[in-house]
Amino acid sequence: MSPLSRALLDIRPVRTSPVYRRLLIGRTVSTLGSFMTMVTVMYQVWDMTHSAVWSGAVGLAQALPMIGVGLFAGSWVDRADRRRAYLMSTTGCAVCSLLLAVQGFTGHVPVAGVLALVAAQSGFAALGAPAAGVFVPRLLPKDQVAAGLALNQVTGQAMMLLGPAVAGLVLGWWGIGVCYLLDAVSFGLSFYGAYGLPALPPEGGKSRPGVHGVLDGLRFLTGHRVVRGALLTDLAATVLAMPTSLFPLVNAERFGGDPRTLGLFLSALAVGGVAATAFSGPVTRLARPGPVMLCASATWGVGLALFGLTTSAWAGLAMLTLAGAADSVAVLSRSTIVQTLTPDALLGRVTAAETIVGQAGPHLGNLRGGVLAGWSSGATALVAGGLMCLAAVTAVGVTTPELRAGGAGADEPEAPRDAPRDTPLEAGGPAAGVTAGP
Repeated sequence: MSPLSRALLDIRPVRTSPVYRRLLIGRTVSTLGSFMTMVTVMYQVWDMTHSAVWSGAVGLAQALPMIGVGLFAGSWVDRADRRRAYLMSTTGCAVCSLLLAVQGFTGHVPVAGVLALVAAQSGFAALGAPAAGVFVPRLLPKDQVAAGLALNQVTGQAMMLLGPAVAGLVLGWWGIGVCYLLDAVSFGLSFYGAYGLPALPPEGGKSRPGVHGVLDGLRFLTGHRVVRGALLTDLAATVLAMPTSLFPLVNAERFGGDPRTLGLFLSALAVGGVAATAFSGPVTRLARPGPVMLCASATWGVGLALFGLTTSAWAGLAMLTLAGAADSVAVLSRSTIVQTLTPDALLGRVTAAETIVGQAGPHLGNLRGGVLAGWSSGATALVAGGLMCLAAVTAVGVTTPELRAGGAGADEPEAPRDAPRDTPLEAGGPAAGVTAGP
């Protein structure tokens, strides 16, 4: 293999697994449609209300069902056929998009009705996320799991860049109803991609129903040092250093409030992420996601702190590109840790927790940044957040030697004392089809 081939994204999963290939195509098209709908909802709500409060309520309608449904959905998914759960989720999301299209064409639904449909779609998505979390480790050999996750990530980032632009064109030419309708069609392709999957029941025992199953998943998260360290590292990076709420203020303080500069800030993060994932071959082949995640998360904090210190727009964009690349590598490494070290019987719940961390962390981080900037300045909040992130990631690394070692030989959590003998916690580990290391 040439040095360039080793540097580029590892595409072995696409070549060797037709099932994964169909799933990836369907997921990519569906992600494009979802970003189109996100832009369309924001546009429609603003057009209907011209209210920043209602526009902010869109994010609330998306986040609350994701958090509220997430852990219980993970527990249910760990008792069910994951393929069937994902198909149910996809069908529900498609129906919500069709209803959004109908109201978009008729124009007779109040804004609260639009947000109710958005919340319902977010709830169905929360059901599908933990089901989808088991696909890559169940469909691919272990040495290709990181590559499969990288392919998922780079296609998702590409659609994040493309989706809003396509939505703008469709809105300008045909209106909001067509945008929603295209999203519904994209879910059809996602359904087709997953329909060919084999049945994927939990391996190693089913989840206990209700709150008991959720608590079993939380016990695993708190008892498994490597998985816990991975999620704590992600929380440190997002809650302590998330920068996007500070961009308008920093743009006004440092760069004259030019809207073109503000737009480039977000684009720089995305470009860095896409570039890093496109050249992730060495990272995924290294098979040491723990140290990689720690270094990448620390680089994210350093990059944002340096962005807060710079007065040059070009230097600032370079720092944001570096931060975006580091964040992308950190997310890829964290996902690899979670999906290779979690027993299959618990993977739905752990994936749901990871999704909630990914959803709630940035929101809390943006709130933290805004409050701190209100007491000081945007630049101060950025620098302080980056340095706090660096300190927290360092603390996680120092206190979790298993994470620094790459995750091999990680400890397994003990089963809860009151759990029956067929609970997932006693069926975990290598017997459940997951070895101790990545």
